[in-house]
Amino acid sequence: MATEDIQIAGAGETADAEPLSAEALRTYPLAPGYNVNVRSGPGTHFSIVRTLPAGSRVPIYCQCPGESVSGPYGTTKLWDNISNGQFVSDAYVHTGTDGYVAPQCS
Repeated sequence: MATEDIQIAGAGETADAEPLSAEALRTYPLAPGYNVNVRSGPGTHFSIVRTLPAGSRVPIYCQCPGESVSGPYGTTKLWDNISNGQFVSDAYVHTGTDGYVAPQCS
């Protein structure tokens, strides 16, 4: 995938759009050496939307509980929303904590 597929949403928003907070603009690295499946919901039974290449960084707009997944950063039920309808398991994202780093998805 091309790098432009991973850029933060909102770059082309109009002046009427609400600005993103500095927290929403932060990106987090995926675990080194892993290509990570992006799913349409918080679990492996959801369809794969795309696959992020190793070395990618992702924004986390909100997080929610879902299917338990084991990965390089442990076992967790936490899923990260990286774009509209796109989720990755927090077990593959280096956030520096086992807990939430973004608001819970509504």
